Amino acid sequence: MVKEKNEWWEWMKALLIAVGLAAIIRFFLFAPIVVDGLSMMPTLHNGDRMIVSKLGEPERFDIVVFHAPEKKDYIKRVIGLPGDKVEYRNDTLYINGNAYSEPYLEEYKDQLNEGLLTEDFTLEDIIEKGTVPEGEIFVMGDNRRFSKDSRHIGTVPLEDVIGDTKVIYWPVKDIGFVK
Repeated sequence: MVKEKNEWWEWMKALLIAVGLAAIIRFFLFAPIVVDGLSMMPTLHNGDRMIVSKLGEPERFDIVVFHAPEKKDYIKRVIGLPGDKVEYRNDTLYINGNAYSEPYLEEYKDQLNEGLLTEDFTLEDIIEKGTVPEGEIFVMGDNRRFSKDSRHIGTVPLEDVIGDTKVIYWPVKDIGFVK
């Protein structure tokens, strides 16, 4: 009888430890997310399931998940970091006066018959400031013509960022890392 109670107690302890570790991992380290919408096409597709890492600060061109003003979580690409001057001219991204290549947009640019993928703008046009404010980031979707991003909602406070994501785990055909 004593042996059965000890074995039962050992199983309960193991289960409680497993549940506790899973909760810690889920709330503090990693979380699953489902891509909802087409704003990150062609990089991400509607329904892609990803892992969000809650470790570290976002870096330029990371794909991040954040709480948007609409009480919804958005997934976008970091374009501008605190202190950056961001602008677009002739479908080219300029950060602090330097042109940046965006290879993740090439597929859409190649499909254009006319016009620009990303309309010209300066940060001042959008947020009436010359640089991204401290403690905030400027984000954009890869599907530039159909993305509600910092051009519409303004810069995103870092405290609203859940984390960055680089891994698709479902569907099977898309499993892998994204850039």
